[in-house]
Amino acid sequence: MNKLAAKAASALCTLGLSVALATSVYAAVDRDAIIERIQPHGNICVEGDETCGLGGPAPTASAGAAARSGQDIYNRFCAACHATGILEAPKYGSGVMSARAAEKGLDGLLATSISGIGAMPPKGTCNDCSDEELEATIQYMIDADN
Repeated sequence: MNKLAAKAASALCTLGLSVALATSVYAAVDRDAIIERIQPHGNICVEGDETCGLGGPAPTASAGAAARSGQDIYNRFCAACHATGILEAPKYGSGVMSARAAEKGLDGLLATSISGIGAMPPKGTCNDCSDEELEATIQYMIDADN
């Protein structure tokens, strides 16, 4: 083999190795970027689960937040059904909530709102509502009946 052919073969091998090395480096960078992009944004911890790394019970969703008023909760989560009475929801201001409160008591209505009833899901879709906020919302609806 002559010198020119040897130099050309050597250059091609060097070029091939350089491309392979660069591709490998970029592939690793791309792989790392992909892994970083698909990482979860947070973790879900169940209250009382010690394996979350928190060393104690998991914080509730509304921990540290100021309690919302019954009116705020009603307007955001309840009005869609209770303003119109859709799917047999007690219509706001119709007197039905007062009648149910007389029948079940406030504690009974609170238990029903926590567990759900009929088409109403548990907590009426306000999953981060505390029991106190739900009670304030029920009281707000009862007060509207008077």
